[in-house]
Amino acid sequence: MKLFPLVRQLLELGAVLVGALLLLRFVTGIFTRRSNAYHLTWVRQLQLLFWPLLTLAVGGPLVWAGLLAAPLSGYDILLVSLLAAVILGFAGPALVLHGQYYLRNQATSLIFEPKKNRLEVYENHLLIPFTRQQVVRVEWVECRSRRFFWSQYNYLRLHLADGHVLTLTSLLTNLRPVAEFLRNTQLEQHRRWWCLL
Repeated sequence: MKLFPLVRQLLELGAVLVGALLLLRFVTGIFTRRSNAYHLTWVRQLQLLFWPLLTLAVGGPLVWAGLLAAPLSGYDILLVSLLAAVILGFAGPALVLHGQYYLRNQATSLIFEPKKNRLEVYENHLLIPFTRQQVVRVEWVECRSRRFFWSQYNYLRLHLADGHVLTLTSLLTNLRPVAEFLRNTQLEQHRRWWCLL
């Protein structure tokens, strides 16, 4: 069977890529100082998409090989369909959330310095002016479980007095410190199984 060498090659390629990315992150971390500006970066996106993409990379070829096999019996079709459903069940929701969050925050930048009491949001490089007193309420939406591939996807919605709503997603950064910074506003915490916008 040619399937097992293919899976082995994919796993070896994945291990080399992960090692190279970790080395690159280590080297760039030595020469850069910590920034208080957050925007969409490939490192953050890879961090969130690692397990869903790994699931697709390992399971996808198995499903494809099963579909390309010679005549399939009813039992084989059932097994391949079950495997495809499991793969899509694990990776699909994370990919949908990632796409939705990417479309929402691709032009958003966040500057967050809690020690200086500074929280600024930029859309298309233009500052959206507001103060903490203008924030009427904050919605902090997290996933109920910490065990799913999509559990790290969460978002904050800042409702301003002028009716404007700012949405910050976990693609920008870990939002828990921002939510804690805004805890003195009217903070509403929600837990959902799947944090669709």
